[in-house]
Amino acid sequence: MTEWHMKSKRSKTGAIRTSRRRSDKKLAWRGGHQAKTGVEETDKRKVKRVTGGNTKVKMKTAKNAVVTVPGQKKVLKAEILEVEENTANRLFTRKNIITKGATIKVKIDGKEEKAKVTSRPGQTGAVQAVLIGK
Repeated sequence: MTEWHMKSKRSKTGAIRTSRRRSDKKLAWRGGHQAKTGVEETDKRKVKRVTGGNTKVKMKTAKNAVVTVPGQKKVLKAEILEVEENTANRLFTRKNIITKGATIKVKIDGKEEKAKVTSRPGQTGAVQAVLIGK
């Protein structure tokens, strides 16, 4: 089912709005579903056509993350092991779903480190993170 980004049928006082817009629904007001990027053995992406003939890459599953080491001018490719914490929704932590702001456990040079996700994987098609605790 598609999500619609429209005004409420009721005003803040509780009255029913008779004419919200000139027509009931337009395709421009249609939204999409969440990508809910999971942690698996392969990277899977889906390309979706959006308004204006543009495309959006949605990441369905992720295996690797691009991790930046603060203080050093270093960017590393690291394997994602699991989601440590996700402030967006505590159930996302249990289901290993990655969103922006989630804390993930990554493997760098054989060591397990923590990193915070800075990108939006469901919108950009890549998991980018910053190392925590160094």
